[in-house]
Amino acid sequence: MELVAGCYEQVLFGFAARPAESWTVVPDFTHHAHSASLSAVAVNNRYVVTGSRDETIQIYDMKKKVEHGALLQHNGTITCLEFYGTAHLLSGAEDGLICIWNTKRWECLKSIKAHKGQVTSLSIHPSGKLALSVGTDKTLRFLRNIECKKSVYTNVSCTDAHIIKWSPDGERYVTVITNKVDIYKLDTASITGTITTEKRISSLRFITDSVLVIAGDDEIIRFYSCDSQKCLCEFKAHENRIKGIYSFEREGQHVIVTASSDGYIKMWNLDLNKIKDVPSLLCEVSTKARLTCLAVWLDQASEMKENSEKAATSSQANEDEKLSIVKKKKGCLTDKSDKTAERKRKITPKKQKLEAPLQKKKKKRNSSA
Repeated sequence: MELVAGCYEQVLFGFAARPAESWTVVPDFTHHAHSASLSAVAVNNRYVVTGSRDETIQIYDMKKKVEHGALLQHNGTITCLEFYGTAHLLSGAEDGLICIWNTKRWECLKSIKAHKGQVTSLSIHPSGKLALSVGTDKTLRFLRNIECKKSVYTNVSCTDAHIIKWSPDGERYVTVITNKVDIYKLDTASITGTITTEKRISSLRFITDSVLVIAGDDEIIRFYSCDSQKCLCEFKAHENRIKGIYSFEREGQHVIVTASSDGYIKMWNLDLNKIKDVPSLLCEVSTKARLTCLAVWLDQASEMKENSEKAATSSQANEDEKLSIVKKKKGCLTDKSDKTAERKRKITPKKQKLEAPLQKKKKKRNSSA
């Protein structure tokens, strides 16, 4: 697996995370990704994409460790990126557009004027059939029929939210307004509870269908129950404000990854059966940069092979079931193309190998030869 993080210094970092008796994180590559600071990052089972203030989306093929190209559809800072399965990517930007990309051919299927101001956050429903977005025009908008060319956007409500997120089961969604989290029920679109913190919230993620991990303009990580709105646990994770949170499961172990303006990326072991206990620190690494965004790329091919071997000896079928669900979900979005948007999109054909931190000289020798 690979920890990928962007920073103000225009660099994309890659760190290989190696689980063993004790976790280790080692530098894998650094890449001067953009001509301005990085603002967003997203991953699927093959690609990492980054958005920047330079108005471009850069694509990296993690299987081959090369820069795959650039998408130039937006005008303005790329503010949010989210994959749906293996075939589609949604992007939002300062220009108020949400673009739906086919990741097989990297073409823009449609470009929708979602907000009068900039898009600040978007989230795709687990079914892949709809999405929510919020923007600086103080609206929360509902995109229906994503799989059709005639997508319908509905103005759900007026809100100053800057973050929106679906729960894993799709039964609820949350919005963040400065330091307040409003919890909505899908079937009624009504607020069922509110969580308030002391500082502005910059990152939020569902750990389970009903547990949120929240971080912001302080050094504290907090876990909250969506049902009771009570704080289940809190602890000091960094020396400066926290800019990104990511989570994943591996072999029954739930891992939280955090990135901070102090330059550190840290991995924590969370015991869901003892959610009130402070997570234990697995490992940490210093980037010596001002981090802005974070994601974790998982090599699903290796994961599938490992799971299949275990299933043969211990009859564990849960992982195979999860993988089959993921494969089915990717068909919820179709490949129908918006020809106008397709003409505007551009992919740079040049492929540049991601550079290992200690192999710069070697690369220069190879290029001169």
